[in-house]
Amino acid sequence: MTTADLHIHTTCSDGEFTPSEIVHAAKNIGFNTIAVTDHDTVAGIEEALRAGRDAGIEVIPGIEITMRFRRDYFTGSLHVLVYFSVELFHDKTFMTELEGIVSGGRGPALVEERVRCINDEFGPAGRTPLLTRNLTVEEISAYADNISRRHFAKALSERHGLSKEEISLLIGNSSPAYVPSGIDMELLRDFFRKYPVIPVLAHPAAGSFPGEGHYKEVLPPLSTVERILPEFLNLGIRGLEVFYPGHTQEHVEYLLELARKHSLVVTGGSDCHDDTLRPLLQPGTAGNVSAFLMLLAEQDNKLKESD
Repeated sequence: MTTADLHIHTTCSDGEFTPSEIVHAAKNIGFNTIAVTDHDTVAGIEEALRAGRDAGIEVIPGIEITMRFRRDYFTGSLHVLVYFSVELFHDKTFMTELEGIVSGGRGPALVEERVRCINDEFGPAGRTPLLTRNLTVEEISAYADNISRRHFAKALSERHGLSKEEISLLIGNSSPAYVPSGIDMELLRDFFRKYPVIPVLAHPAAGSFPGEGHYKEVLPPLSTVERILPEFLNLGIRGLEVFYPGHTQEHVEYLLELARKHSLVVTGGSDCHDDTLRPLLQPGTAGNVSAFLMLLAEQDNKLKESD
C-alpha cells in the first residue's frame, strides 16, 4: 500500500530539515512516497531525488505556488500545490518557465516593502508604535534566502520579543502594514494548459480551523476560498488537499464532497516544516491518494507520448 505525504517543506524555503534529512525522516516513520513542495522554489528537489533513490523512497517533485489577491472581501495569499514528473523536472524549458513565473512573487523587493510598511505603521515613530526599534531587512534575511511570513514571525518573536498576538497584529492579513506575497493567478493559466502538471488547491479550510492553527491568522475562512473556487476551477486545478492537520473532521467530510462534486482528486499532507510544531504525519493519516498517483502516472504517460 502506498503511504504518502504530499506536502513537505525543506530548508530551501522555510522548513528546518534539509531535503536529504526529510527524505530519511519520512522513510524512518514508514512513508514510501513523499512530495517536496517548497514555497515558490524547486531548489531542494534534486537533492531530495538523490536521497530518495538511496533510501528507496519515491520523491515526487513539486512546488507550493503563492498567489496574491486584492479583493474588496479578501486581501492576502492562497496557495496551489503543483506536482510534476521527474522527467518534466529535468526539462529545461519547463523549469525555466516555472522559475520565471514564481520569481515575481517573493524576493528582496517584497521583503524590503514589507519591512518599510511595518516600520511606518508599528515602528517607534510609526502611527501605532509597538516596536521599540525599527525592524531591519538584515534581521529577516538572516533566517533564509527565500523569505516567507514565518521568518518575519521568528524575527519579531526572537529579536523583538513580541507575543503571538502582537505578531499577528503586525503581519496578519488584517494588518494595515500587510503586503501580500505571491503572483497573480492569470500568470499560471497558460502554464497549466501547456504542461502535464497536477495543480492542487492547498489547505482550503485551514483558515477556518477552530483551535490553534499556524495558518488561521493569515488564511481566509473556507467561505472565502469557496467564493474564489470557480476561478481556481477555471484556472485548471485538478485536486483538493483534503487531509490536512488544520482541517477538522467536519472539514474533511465537506471537502470530500466538494472534491466529488467537481471531479477533483483528493490529496493529503502534513505541511511539514519541523519536528515539533508542524511535523510529518504518521503513515495512513495523509488520506487515500491512489487517485492522485494514478493521475500523476497518466500525466507522465502524456509527456512520454509527446516526445
